[in-house]
Parts: sequence; structure tokens; C-alpha cells
Amino acid sequence: MKSSEIKFQIDLDENKVPERIHWEASEAGINAEAKAMILSVWDKKEQNTLRIDLWTKEMQVDEMKQFVHQTILTLADNFEKSTGEKIMAATMRDFCGYFAEKMNLLPPM
Repeated sequence: MKSSEIKFQIDLDENKVPERIHWEASEAGINAEAKAMILSVWDKKEQNTLRIDLWTKEMQVDEMKQFVHQTILTLADNFEKSTGEKIMAATMRDFCGYFAEKMNLLPPM
């Protein structure tokens, strides 16, 4: 069996607020910094989602809006790919269009 490892290092200030998020995925050749992360894992035993949501002091509100928008779009893609639920994935994408409009993420026409 082959294994792959993904590492996260979070540097915190004195109030335990993230100042730096560094992550590494050696097999993919990634060694990078991030301003925010959303990590969800499915607990096999508890049948429950465990999450870590972090963002640094540097993360701007407009960046967070884009980050959430792109995350929901990715969730829609992954949901469709894993379940075959095309209609619900399309509904999620429709919501992303609404979200983008309300958050002024769309380019001006």
C-alpha cells in the first residue's frame, strides 16, 4: 500500500489567532502559504463531519467572499461527481450565481 501525506502548519499570535497557514503535499509538489482553509473530514465511526475553518489576519473580506463562492462551486462539482445528483448540483451552482451577484463578485457589464 502506498501512502501520501499532507501537512499543515499554523502559526498563531498570542491570542491564538492564525497569522500564517503553511501547507505541504509532497507527492503533488505543493509547498505553499495560504490565507484561509476549510478542511472537512467524514468520521467513519461517528458518521459525522469534522471541520477546521481557519483564516489569517491578512485575509480580506472580499477575498473571503471569493473563497466561499469558489468553495461552494467546488462542492457542487464534487457532489455531482460522487453522487451523480445532477439536478441538485445545478441548484447549488444556481445559488452560487445568486451569491456572486449579491456579493458583487461578478465582473461589471
